[in-house]
Amino acid sequence: MTDGPVLVVDDEPAILRALTVALRARGYDVVTAATGQQALDRCATEDPSAVILDLGLPDIDGLDVCRRIRGWSDVPIIVLTAEGADERKVTALDDGADDYVTKPYSTPELLARLRVALRHRRDADGSPPARIEIGDLVVDLAQHRVEVAGERVALTPKEFAFLAFLARHPARVLTHRAILEEVWGPEYGRETQYLRVYASQLRKKLGDDPARPRLVTEPGVGYRLVDPT
Repeated sequence: MTDGPVLVVDDEPAILRALTVALRARGYDVVTAATGQQALDRCATEDPSAVILDLGLPDIDGLDVCRRIRGWSDVPIIVLTAEGADERKVTALDDGADDYVTKPYSTPELLARLRVALRHRRDADGSPPARIEIGDLVVDLAQHRVEVAGERVALTPKEFAFLAFLARHPARVLTHRAILEEVWGPEYGRETQYLRVYASQLRKKLGDDPARPRLVTEPGVGYRLVDPT
């Protein structure tokens, strides 16, 4: 199914076994590691197609493992975090992780995030599209035009820049800091109140259903743009 194996890193044997079974049942090859050092060694020797990385490792902090891998590889990294560890989620994403799943997690959710991360890696090998479709939402980057269900939506330049940045990374969580620095500039990296205002405005203009929004808030972390259908 993938070019290389999925590397699963966790110091809990039960989790390693469960994820190995689930991934192999869906056609993935799997290699495992129980420590940070093993993870770094296997990432170097196995050339994995993706890494599922628990941040709570016994020898090397998972954040440091993430940083070291990202220093020489663009392999997709999905981190596993504890409930309420928002600061560590944000740090992991800012340090190069592609996504996160909070423990206790559902296996279908983790597998869905893995599929998205692998798709992003394949898409990154080509030129970014000028026109992005996410369900009935169309973001035309070349024409600075947005449509929902065929109807044009008028956005301010900053609203368009916010939406376009998310659209270029569909279904991927982008941190507050990443969005602020991309849309407003590096000096605005901590002005999260801007995002709350603009996210609210975008949801209204896009006609988001509060029960199934396109623009999803990841509390304490950031936002992601999804197909709600």
